[in-house]
Amino acid sequence: MEKTVSRSLAFAIILIMFASCCWAEAADVAIVVRKDVPVDNLTFAEVRKLFLGERQFWNSNLRVTLLIRAPTSHERDVVLKKIYEMSEAQFRQYWISKVFRADTATGPKIVYSTEMAVELASAIPGAVAFVEAGRVPAGLKTLKVDNRLPGEKGYPLH
Repeated sequence: MEKTVSRSLAFAIILIMFASCCWAEAADVAIVVRKDVPVDNLTFAEVRKLFLGERQFWNSNLRVTLLIRAPTSHERDVVLKKIYEMSEAQFRQYWISKVFRADTATGPKIVYSTEMAVELASAIPGAVAFVEAGRVPAGLKTLKVDNRLPGEKGYPLH
């Protein structure tokens, strides 16, 4: 009886770990900005330009500030894979080279939690961040990508 309970408990724990792992991998990632950013929709090509630092202003008065999650977060994995199409090492080298060549004044700001990403995106005019779609607070705006919001069929960031 005791072995059966132990096996059942171990199986349940493994099942929960597997389910949470797979759910996290499947979660859509939202691009969020303050409500005063004058953009509601970007094409995927525009998203790439934005996060590659090729677009540095939303308009003539509003500079883009990139907020990127720290390594090992789901959001960063999605961004590196889908938008940058780079490994972690390639991403780091890309931004080191870009700053060294003076193509940009600074690289992305690293944020260590969803809470930090949300707080800074709310506080810094022009900031743009990635968060799990289910964790976007009311004070931020979720940008559409190719006219699709997270959760809609064809949304590219998951």
